[in-house]
Amino acid sequence: MGFFIVLILFIGIPIAEIAVFIEVGGLIGLWPTVATVILTAIIGTALLRAQGLATLFKAQENMQRGVFPVQEAFDGICLVAAGALLLTPGFLTDSLGFLLFVPPLRHALRAYLSQHITLATHTQGGFQQGPNRQPPLDDGVIDGEFEDITDKPQKQDKPSKAIEPDDDQRRNPHSPWSGGEH
Repeated sequence: MGFFIVLILFIGIPIAEIAVFIEVGGLIGLWPTVATVILTAIIGTALLRAQGLATLFKAQENMQRGVFPVQEAFDGICLVAAGALLLTPGFLTDSLGFLLFVPPLRHALRAYLSQHITLATHTQGGFQQGPNRQPPLDDGVIDGEFEDITDKPQKQDKPSKAIEPDDDQRRNPHSPWSGGEH
């Protein structure tokens, strides 16, 4: 189902953009339409730079205070998406991109997504929140195996049959690979 939605978006958005280009081009002409597309890309780049730097500075302030910048991280993702939409030629994608530059709309989108993502993970069994949450079992016991070697004399294994030395062992009889005494 998700594949078909993506497929419809990949086919539907360009078709809608072409239709809007034809309509706008018919109303204001070819060159004003091209100029408008270029102008929206320039304005979008300027907005992205200004709001991106402001978001980065807010994130740095929160990090210095020891607070994870959740709001700023979401705003950064929205700004990257806005920049991508504005650099894509088209009036519909430009409109969506400009909407992502409006802070109250980003705040509303963040609240909506956080409510639905939390609900989805809770109902799908991902995160368990609330009174039914089970704490992890930690009784302080570590499972493992051991062997007491304090009272046993240490024995050294010696090879039962002789091994022929190779060329390196013949040249250096004191090599750890030679099997000889050190």
